[in-house]
Amino acid sequence: MDELNTGVPVAIHLDTYITQEGEEFHFAFDEDGQLFQMGDSFYIRYQETDEDTKEQIPVTMKIDSEGDVLLTRSGENKLRLRFSNGKRIQARYRTPYGILPVDTVTPSLEVRVRDRPFSGTVNVDYQLFAGESLLGDYKIRLQFTA
Repeated sequence: MDELNTGVPVAIHLDTYITQEGEEFHFAFDEDGQLFQMGDSFYIRYQETDEDTKEQIPVTMKIDSEGDVLLTRSGENKLRLRFSNGKRIQARYRTPYGILPVDTVTPSLEVRVRDRPFSGTVNVDYQLFAGESLLGDYKIRLQFTA
């Protein structure tokens, strides 16, 4: 698909499930985004709206040829998390108060893409750690359709 070099509009539905200290949270939203292909990687870009400040936060999800996923959020708190099935990977969470080193552990990662219509799903189950302390269990369920 040549148009993927310049980006195609996609409809995005995102569900995020968070379990922290015994409490469960669920966030769902629908946004318009862009899908790009560069080399063997796909990029999904969209704006997430902060529920408190209503600020637009740019988010990019890169899916590489091995099926690994890199999630980048660029708001006041900058976050770059890499997910690789079954692996523990170091990351940095940049906050106004400094940089917090974190690790992701990804017990389950599934990426599916279909051609007609061009659409797909990205399902990531991960745990976030600061050192040996578990910060929370997370599930991302992203669906996109061109």
